[in-house]
Amino acid sequence: MEKQQITSTHAPAAIGPYSQAIRTGNFVFLSGQLGIDPATGNFVEGGVTEQTEQVFKNIKAVLSEAGLNLDNVVKTTVFLSDMQDFASMNTVYENHFTDPYPARSAVAVKTLPKNGLVEIEVIVSG
Repeated sequence: MEKQQITSTHAPAAIGPYSQAIRTGNFVFLSGQLGIDPATGNFVEGGVTEQTEQVFKNIKAVLSEAGLNLDNVVKTTVFLSDMQDFASMNTVYENHFTDPYPARSAVAVKTLPKNGLVEIEVIVSG
């Protein structure tokens, strides 16, 4: 299958040897997004709530480049630096999706890139 790279200037640039997203067949795989403001290259001010909101802005920007939106998301993986932040992240998360919700995994990890509080990756059909 052919791979097509998807890139948005409205989301943080890749900081390593990876793509923001790849389309193959009917699926788009987005790399994990952090709560980084692409205009400054820094995390947004605040805590996990603010970072999660920025994560969704970044996800939406990349999806838009692919002609897609959050309604096309079929699977998410949420990485948290502290599982005690789950409820705060989940409050933001549920405001961005409607039923039927995507399948989801959520895990706590020792650290995230640049010491972020939350990172979310998505798989999209469309």
